[in-house]
Amino acid sequence: MPLTIRCAEPGDEPRVVALWRACDLVVAYNDPGADFRFAQAGACSAVLVGEDGTGRLRGSVMVGHDGHRGWLYYVAADPEARGVGVGRRMVAAGEAWLRDRGVAKVHLLVRETNTRVVAFYEHLGFEVAPRTLMAKWLIPPP
Repeated sequence: MPLTIRCAEPGDEPRVVALWRACDLVVAYNDPGADFRFAQAGACSAVLVGEDGTGRLRGSVMVGHDGHRGWLYYVAADPEARGVGVGRRMVAAGEAWLRDRGVAKVHLLVRETNTRVVAFYEHLGFEVAPRTLMAKWLIPPP
């Protein structure tokens, strides 16, 4: 499927949030519209969208970094367009966005019931949350 990937604009918010809901990425304790606006306003974050040839929103990824680590959030592929590489392309676009900014490593969080949390964070006062941390080097470490 041909896909045009671009930075989201403020007017894309309703379609992006609808996609996130269709992909079951929204949880009760997060306001997806606020997340979208926060990422759009940040100097170190963005929401990327993928549209097909008709302009229909088929994918998204929220991407950001803290100056050291990069993160992908809300990776979404339209349920009607799964299995044709939309998700893969959105992840690649997020990785490219980070790489272009010199970020060497990307992380993403996956909600699961069997998530393991690192003991180091527990010692810092963090509580175990249903998440799995995954990381990938975008630029090989020295």
